[in-house]
Amino acid sequence: MSDEHQVDIYPSMTVEREREAEKAEKIEPLQLGKRLKEIRVAHGLTLEEASKRTGLARSTLSKIENEQISPTFQAMQKLAGGLEIDIPQLFAPPKQIRATGRRDITRIDEGKPHPTTTYEHELLATQLTNKKMMPFKSRVRARRFEDYSDWIRHDGEEFLLVLFGEIIFYSEFYEPVNLKEGDSVYYDATMGHMLVSVSNEDAHILWVTAS
Repeated sequence: MSDEHQVDIYPSMTVEREREAEKAEKIEPLQLGKRLKEIRVAHGLTLEEASKRTGLARSTLSKIENEQISPTFQAMQKLAGGLEIDIPQLFAPPKQIRATGRRDITRIDEGKPHPTTTYEHELLATQLTNKKMMPFKSRVRARRFEDYSDWIRHDGEEFLLVLFGEIIFYSEFYEPVNLKEGDSVYYDATMGHMLVSVSNEDAHILWVTAS
């Protein structure tokens, strides 16, 4: 199957690679002392209390927090043990959760149509760009395995929920399986896959693709 034909069968998804690259460039240099202080404060400990827990002198802890000295590996073991954390946590600050405020509502039957020879897709949340998930509803028009010229494959993982009717879910490494209304499947989308309707009327499904 050519790339052009495969795009026609399956909606494409834009991954936010450029912004990820920009974020990677903006990573701040490690400040172990600052990180240690954050952990100590999060535990509600004074320097004196942290000293008793770790077995390190109060003055030593103070110098580490103020970036005046670098702790030895033995000192880091004591810090991790006394503060009840793993050593890697001393080097990996917790992720900051920042709300972006993004939202997109799609009213019934107001999604963007994307018809193909085997599916009638309705793309959802089309106002949002650079999505990490791509939701869409589909009417499965294909009725035979032979309706496809090749397996459908693409990057990411996928979740499928049958909204109406019944389908056969074909996949490259598993036996075909029948899925009825309310049944779902989560799978690796790089594995070849395809669907056919086997109910009297074309089946309708909800698909969510994630990068």
